[in-house]
Amino acid sequence: MKFLKNIRVILAVFFFLPIFVFFIDFTGKLPLNLHQFLSIQLIPALLSLNLIILGILLGLGLFFGRIYCSVICPLGILQDVLSWRSRFFRKKRKKTRYNYSPPQNILRYTILGLTILFFLFGSSFLVILLDPYSAFGRIASQLFRPLAIWGNNGMAYMLSGMGNYTFYKVEQVSFVPLAFAVAIFFFFLITQMSWNKGRSYCNTICPVGTTLGLLSKISIFHISLDKSNCTHCGACEKQCKSQCIDSDSMKVDDSRCVTCFNCLSACKKGGIKYVFRYKPTQSQPVQQKVNNSRRTFLVTSVVALASVALARTENITGNKEAMLSRKPIMPPGAGSLNRFNDHCTGCQLCVTKCPEQVLKPAYFQYGISGITQPHLSFSTHVFCTYDCNICSNVCPTGALLPLVMDEKKLTQLGVANFRKSKCVVFTEEKDCGACAEHCPTQAVHMIHYKGGLTIPEVTDDLCIGCGACESICPVRPFQAIYVEGVSTQHKARKPSEAKKFNKKINDFGF
Repeated sequence: MKFLKNIRVILAVFFFLPIFVFFIDFTGKLPLNLHQFLSIQLIPALLSLNLIILGILLGLGLFFGRIYCSVICPLGILQDVLSWRSRFFRKKRKKTRYNYSPPQNILRYTILGLTILFFLFGSSFLVILLDPYSAFGRIASQLFRPLAIWGNNGMAYMLSGMGNYTFYKVEQVSFVPLAFAVAIFFFFLITQMSWNKGRSYCNTICPVGTTLGLLSKISIFHISLDKSNCTHCGACEKQCKSQCIDSDSMKVDDSRCVTCFNCLSACKKGGIKYVFRYKPTQSQPVQQKVNNSRRTFLVTSVVALASVALARTENITGNKEAMLSRKPIMPPGAGSLNRFNDHCTGCQLCVTKCPEQVLKPAYFQYGISGITQPHLSFSTHVFCTYDCNICSNVCPTGALLPLVMDEKKLTQLGVANFRKSKCVVFTEEKDCGACAEHCPTQAVHMIHYKGGLTIPEVTDDLCIGCGACESICPVRPFQAIYVEGVSTQHKARKPSEAKKFNKKINDFGF
């Protein structure tokens, strides 16, 4: 059975590399359909109600144990890489440093319970913070991607001096201190725990790992010590990165075993095997009855947890919006503020894929439960491109529903607000009109002001909130025109239904 480890490693690389490369890609040349690898993650499948993927993942857990943690979960594979690298920095006599460790049941089940409780009462804070896929996404987008960009820029600088322009400089403009702080905290936490304790993070903090651990207790196949062949040498225990094998008592804690098969490769005597759990026995009929009751309880518990999460109530609309002085501008396809906050885990894939880098991780724009969720942040000449729908088509959780181009062009993300008192036409009596010139839907148009001057006016039902007007407005530090987000995205009126502004602008006033 030693070949099982090799198969597991090959499959882990197959799942991990596309996800990792997709997150750090800054060239935009990778095919967008690579995001389908992300839809097979447990939390995104649950939030998007992808029952097929959810059923497959739970089925894998019931058959093979926590194979998801060792093969599919990118954060789990990252922990394996960190743990593997740590062995090169230790003395030879400490190459195998794992020993059996008692389970931290109070800690891990408390975290799981709090995560579900918060979710039920309308807060996605713990789901966003602890979901392993999203934690990996934040680490990849906030740490690894900038490193890749800096490396590229360094190569571009060196090679350009030699007349080689294979590499070109790429601007890094999406840095958000809070998102970076969250990513760096989890990276160092996971690195420290993986470096010394293997899969300790999976078996103490991760709610997905704890949930799958319940299924692993009743999985059809599991790791088991063979009393007839085991010599109590402890080789399997020293290679168990989950620290769940007690070679003295010859027991394996199935709830913490991530089915990595390292123990099978370590044993030279065939004393540990991956076997069918429910082989009928005649010697313990009473015990078998007890185990059946236990299995029924565990299955019921897992189903109940999933059902409760899906039946979450939505009762905090007013509180979230009351905290916002300026409503956040949600990405296209978000629908309503409540729906978006319920489904978005802040993985930041849409942030990394936005070609204009107008999407940024949020501070507290959505409240504390929406930290690191994406929102549109307009700056000089940076706005949501009229003919781009990439973010809505790569979202793995269903927080952003896919939009065809015609739908996206009419999706109202917000409404422009004009502040006459700050406009240069009013304050300096200069002809401008930059906002109207850049509005793709004619929502912002010019009307007669006085003399030969014209001043902007906004038609709300034509505005899609793309931010083109705000990004080009020359007034600083607070623009004369800005976009206010909406709680529910509606369909705007078609631009062809409006009167076209034909005034020629010769002087933008800046």
